[in-house]
Amino acid sequence: MAACPRAVGAPVSTRTGSWRGLHPAVRVVIVIVALAIVVNIALSLLDSSTRGADDTAPRSSSLSTGRDGLAAYAELLRRNDHATEAQRGNVTDTALSPADTLVVLDPVGLDREEGRSVRRFVERGGRLVAGGVGATGLLARLLADPPAWSSAGVRNAGPVGGAPEATGLDSVRTAGEGSWSEPGATTPILGDGSRVLATVATLGRGRMVLLADPSPLQNRLLATADNAGFALAAAGDGQTVVFAEGAHGYGQASGLGAIPGRWQAALVGLTLAALLGIVAGGRRLGPPEDAARPLPPARREYVDAVAVSLARTNRPAEALGPLQAAARARLARRAGLPPAATDQQLRAAAARLGWSAPEADALFAPPRTAVDVVAAGSALARANEGEGRQ
Repeated sequence: MAACPRAVGAPVSTRTGSWRGLHPAVRVVIVIVALAIVVNIALSLLDSSTRGADDTAPRSSSLSTGRDGLAAYAELLRRNDHATEAQRGNVTDTALSPADTLVVLDPVGLDREEGRSVRRFVERGGRLVAGGVGATGLLARLLADPPAWSSAGVRNAGPVGGAPEATGLDSVRTAGEGSWSEPGATTPILGDGSRVLATVATLGRGRMVLLADPSPLQNRLLATADNAGFALAAAGDGQTVVFAEGAHGYGQASGLGAIPGRWQAALVGLTLAALLGIVAGGRRLGPPEDAARPLPPARREYVDAVAVSLARTNRPAEALGPLQAAARARLARRAGLPPAATDQQLRAAAARLGWSAPEADALFAPPRTAVDVVAAGSALARANEGEGRQ
């Protein structure tokens, strides 16, 4: 069944008409920009839901939502009036305030200069929460007699002594991934009687909370037992808790490197779209070549144009006078008459050539009606017959 054509004069959608009225280059740029925005929003949503959630995410990183991450700890701190900061790159004491709390758990590859920066930070009054097997090198730079780490775990630890970090706690549950076999120059605050989970120590004006096993603060166990209470107590009264993310491989980005990769790709795409728009909308070297040779207007159009012009004059006799004179001159030439031949001679010549009486009259009578105009044109055409053969 044939589709019903749209009725002539039917209204066209304003939005559709506006879109079609735009330059093609502008439409291309708009589409590319819209696609770039949609793709980046989708990637952002995907990134926010999956960032650091797999098994390859760094352990004890505040940027990780995996089982071993500290994203939940950072959120807990924020909900309890602590500001949090993920410090990328190397740890520097100049970037830390003595009122801050620095968290360095399960670090990977802290160098000597960073260890000295942490030491200066604590000596000026800063608070340090450190631990995990990777922190033993850092503790050796901070303490003359650091605690000794052991792989024997403490599943459930209770308070030892009266340290403020353990006050009010009943039990702290762990994944059993380590303990302090010897506290060294530190004071135990959590343990199970035979093994120590956490100790504290002072250095200069600062205080350190040292965890053999950071799992109580990780996402998987933070909500169990009294782990959340211990996590808040370990952070102390510092208003800002700084997580040393450089120790987990997060480098300090600067310049263009600080822009996420997907946004860099979007900027490149937008730049190409802008260049495309400039090229498409710019002036070309010459006019576009026509697909076919342009033809002159049809003779009918010329006749119609002349007719309209004659009608606007409203004086057909004056307009057609030159046409009648040309027809008489051509008739005289065909009949061999002089240019000054009389009307009687011209009528006689027209009769000899087989003209009808109305055609002969059209050469002399002033045209007043449309019929007279047509007759004058017919007379000129009759006078032109055989003109080329003479």
